[in-house]
Amino acid sequence: MVVGFLLRVFSAVLYYLHTAILFTWTDYKTIFLPITVFACATAPVRSFTDLLQCWVWVWFHQLLCNVSNQARSREEDRLNRPWRPLPSGRISESQAYALRWATVLLCIFISSIYDQDLVLTTLGLVVTTFIYDELGAAGNVIGKALCTAGGYASFELGATTIIGANHEMDSVSVTAVIISGILIFTAIQAQDFPDVEGDKAVGRMTFPIYAPELSRLLTLFATVAWSIFLSWFWGVGPISTTAFISFGIHVGMRYYLWRTLEADRKSYLIFNVWLMAAHVLPLHARTSVLAF
Repeated sequence: MVVGFLLRVFSAVLYYLHTAILFTWTDYKTIFLPITVFACATAPVRSFTDLLQCWVWVWFHQLLCNVSNQARSREEDRLNRPWRPLPSGRISESQAYALRWATVLLCIFISSIYDQDLVLTTLGLVVTTFIYDELGAAGNVIGKALCTAGGYASFELGATTIIGANHEMDSVSVTAVIISGILIFTAIQAQDFPDVEGDKAVGRMTFPIYAPELSRLLTLFATVAWSIFLSWFWGVGPISTTAFISFGIHVGMRYYLWRTLEADRKSYLIFNVWLMAAHVLPLHARTSVLAF
């Protein structure tokens, strides 16, 4: 009888863990990995313990954002990602809303373990997410870009603070977060190209829907311009500069020239690799590792 009870508990834990992973699955490449790389390079990382704490903080905050977003995008996900917890029936809308606010409290608690400033970072992410999902900023081109940039900045502040010496930010870290936020604001439309049909179905206005040609042209310009600027700003060496700029040109040209759904999905994956490369560059300010 005890064994049966334990098996049921274990089965339930696996079920809900699987559900949580499904909520966060598509954003490991867009949030978890880029934010981790940014924090490790910018802080920089000093021990595996700090890295593990960073992973925990980022994952639970990612879950917060994912649950909030998906609680209101069930119809869109039926078209684009039917395997997610809501369209697949693993969780009800009322349960998703309850989980959404439970994760807020959990994230506040996790941040409170460190200091008040990290709690404020969590609250900033909660406010940004609320504006994005509950107040309709997700359906507005500028509002979406602003909220996404603010969300990324919150993630970067939190992750870098946890990994940094004495859990503090210095001038290099602050500068890197500011630059990254502006980069995200100008290039975040890269994530919208693969989701055009789903966004149209729910009446969401994204940059690729509002201006199909201009959005691709500006994505090309943004990736190239940021590659040039970041290489210059962080003072990396000639070979590193050439490689990074060439990568940026490749990413931008993919978006501009290859416009099928499958091509856009692959382009967004490559964009995130480029973004992670951009996030590594601040490490050069501390170690000159990219002087070649």
